[in-house]
Amino acid sequence: MTAPPFRTLRRYLPGKKVERCELCGVELPRAHGHLIDIQTRRFSCACEPCSVLFVHRGTSGLRRTGRRIRVLPDFQLSDAEWEDLRIPIGLAFFVTNDENHVTALYPGPAGPIESLLTLHSWSGIVSRNPILQEMEPEVEALLVNRIGDRRDYYLAPIDRCYELAGLIRTHWRGLSGGDEVWRQIAEFFALLEEAGRA
Repeated sequence: MTAPPFRTLRRYLPGKKVERCELCGVELPRAHGHLIDIQTRRFSCACEPCSVLFVHRGTSGLRRTGRRIRVLPDFQLSDAEWEDLRIPIGLAFFVTNDENHVTALYPGPAGPIESLLTLHSWSGIVSRNPILQEMEPEVEALLVNRIGDRRDYYLAPIDRCYELAGLIRTHWRGLSGGDEVWRQIAEFFALLEEAGRA
């Protein structure tokens, strides 16, 4: 299902830029939901009535992204287990597919990078953290923040994880990222924490 061509062209007209549902063309509020194409990992902005059509796994490949944010204060992941996952930075998100395979992605200056390493210890992490069994395939992720001395874990919508990756890509400067990118990351997690505790 694609948007009529003139509705798609509206986004290029001069004047006030507003986001529109990519299915029906209705104007969207600043905070709105998304659909993910699970084959291409492309996101589409969607209004609530349109996104409800894709809540369940269907044959179209489109799914409504997760809506809930959960802070996981009791999550158990040792430093040794993190090292074993061989994620080179202190940020990553983990998403499963319908066959229960897990993919690790970590944000970088060029966008999210998929870890090609086998995640041997994932089953052990899941056994000690049964909440991971509630993670919706493709549309929710375990988001990990281990920057510096932080040890923060969340179940978050997959679009929020890619939002973080986009912030890093947009604001990264030089070799260390620069002050602005670290301010953006801190603000992102502060807002995520607030939403998860609401």
